[in-house]
Amino acid sequence: KAERPMPRMLYNCKVCFDRTIFPAACEVSMTVTVNTVSAEGFRHTVQIDDHELFADVPKAAGGEGTAPEPHDYFDAALGACKALTLKMYAKKKDIPLTGVGVEVKRDNSQEQKGKYALHVTLTLKGVLTDAQREELLRVADRCP
Repeated sequence: KAERPMPRMLYNCKVCFDRTIFPAACEVSMTVTVNTVSAEGFRHTVQIDDHELFADVPKAAGGEGTAPEPHDYFDAALGACKALTLKMYAKKKDIPLTGVGVEVKRDNSQEQKGKYALHVTLTLKGVLTDAQREELLRVADRCP
């Protein structure tokens, strides 16, 4: 039986978090609001509940370069998802993970052809067995 593809605009939080381990993570409600700062430029405020961020485009693209561009936030979200998911999982499973380093490198050279590649390098910190490292890497791969 063929599975129907999920609509592109919906996000299933189970992709990143396992409900059996992190039930509250999938039930968090939040709102993101984006507003233009001035009519002349590209700078925008990004309000995520009580947190205010800014977005802009680089000077080379006609912006002021005063804040990260949307792709930067996308890439950072992947890195943060992996790091936070691993810390939460390790805590729940009593795995002695003391820290996580995530490096995300973007390759958007083929973006005009529909390809946007992110290369992720994880550094797992702590006295971990090979089995624990493999388990944590499998969990990190759940992040979209």
